[in-house]
Amino acid sequence: MTIPLPPAQGPFTGNDPSGPETGAYEEDERGLSLWRGAWRRLRRNPTAIVGALIVLAFVVVAIIAPWLTPYEPGSTQWSGEVSPTSVPGPSPDHLLGLDRFGSDLYTQMLFGARQSLVYGVVSTALGLSVGTLLGVLAGGLGGWVDTVIMRAVDIMLSIPSLLLAVSIAAVLGQNAYSIMIAIGVAQVPIFARLLRGSMLSQNKGDYVLAATALGIRRRRIIIGHVLPNSVGPTIVQATLNLATAIIEVAALSFLGLGESDPAVAEWGRMLVAAQDRFEAAPRLALLPGFAIAVTALGFTLLGEAMREALDPRTRR
Repeated sequence: MTIPLPPAQGPFTGNDPSGPETGAYEEDERGLSLWRGAWRRLRRNPTAIVGALIVLAFVVVAIIAPWLTPYEPGSTQWSGEVSPTSVPGPSPDHLLGLDRFGSDLYTQMLFGARQSLVYGVVSTALGLSVGTLLGVLAGGLGGWVDTVIMRAVDIMLSIPSLLLAVSIAAVLGQNAYSIMIAIGVAQVPIFARLLRGSMLSQNKGDYVLAATALGIRRRRIIIGHVLPNSVGPTIVQATLNLATAIIEVAALSFLGLGESDPAVAEWGRMLVAAQDRFEAAPRLALLPGFAIAVTALGFTLLGEAMREALDPRTRR
């Protein structure tokens, strides 16, 4: 008696709905590096697309602000039209109306985006640079170097970041540099601890053991292999910290620790200036507050999407 055999089937390609759930991913991700695979997943993630569009719009507006308005920021040539109980609203000449000082509000909003971008990027770059250096030293050298650096990081982490930034800005004085330094220093322990933990995890990898067995110098293993494989989460954290930096810049300006020049447009200072005119012109506070919230949301969405794309446990 001959028993009929089932029809021959070729290798599974991920298109068979009865196959394993990971088949489609094997077809999509086969042969791709970590960063190329992450880029492919980012392009398919609606959250990443929305966040990227918000960030792109913010950056473009900040760069081309002088070409989007015919007025200068901080100009008070319309101060005679403003009274303690009345602030002119939108008009053909002023799309968003005037602020309490008689400046064009639309111009102030555009140049406020530029200031927020500069403060956020410079402070995050400062924190990333110093934090990366400390993280490499702690995770690469270990021993007493790791102990000393991590105890200093623990002390800094025990202080709320905004309180630490306020303390540093108050000591350095009221200027733009003090804001960027204060926020950057407050971010250093975050990057240092994250990179150090990532490097310690990579140190246990088989490729490190193989390189050590081949007699490759420890410094070359750390710089050439461990560090490149550990820096991904740190870059993602930098994107998330940009959102935090923009909010903290506004907070420091709101507390009176920001730029002292009244001609410099900055969203946090605009919130401060709008407090005594909120009943007469609530848009003076609502517009910069909305801009801060949307910009921070864009960086947060993009950062979270990048974290998911680079984390193999959350691939989808």
